[in-house]
Amino acid sequence: MLLDGDEWRAMFRGIQSEAWRLETLPQYLVLQESEELKAFRAGKRIDPRTYSSPYTEDLKRLRGEGKRKGRVHVVTQPLSEYLRFEFTRYYAPHVLAGENIRILDVTDRANPLRGVQDFWLFDRSTVVLMHYEEDGTQVNRELYAGDPAPFIEYQRIAEAESVPFLEYVKE
Repeated sequence: MLLDGDEWRAMFRGIQSEAWRLETLPQYLVLQESEELKAFRAGKRIDPRTYSSPYTEDLKRLRGEGKRKGRVHVVTQPLSEYLRFEFTRYYAPHVLAGENIRILDVTDRANPLRGVQDFWLFDRSTVVLMHYEEDGTQVNRELYAGDPAPFIEYQRIAEAESVPFLEYVKE
């Protein structure tokens, strides 16, 4: 079953304890980000300590309800332009708002999640597979009908092998 629009948003509204994502691509082409990416290229930056958006406000709400949102992004050096943009424009303020973002750098080591595609895991029971073109353009989101156990294990590996975002960017 493919998820879009209201069905996709309902996945996040229905979180009981946690929404977690694995990101594996060096670039995501998202139409809604095009103006922000242009501003980044022009040298404009935001202050992550004062930045507010519907997403950061939702993160704060979730945290207040005792719920979690997190992700691990698998990266290699040098970081793509998109990742540098994503780190400064999204990850920094999102971490400060309560999202547990971690980085798994596989530049000088074997990727323990090689071949695993992007996915969201909701409450350790529902998996949504994220399908992308090679250039990072999203094709669709697919509700996975199988056993979530492998994805729970991928989450465990990703978290065990990664470092917190703020620690990663200090280095």
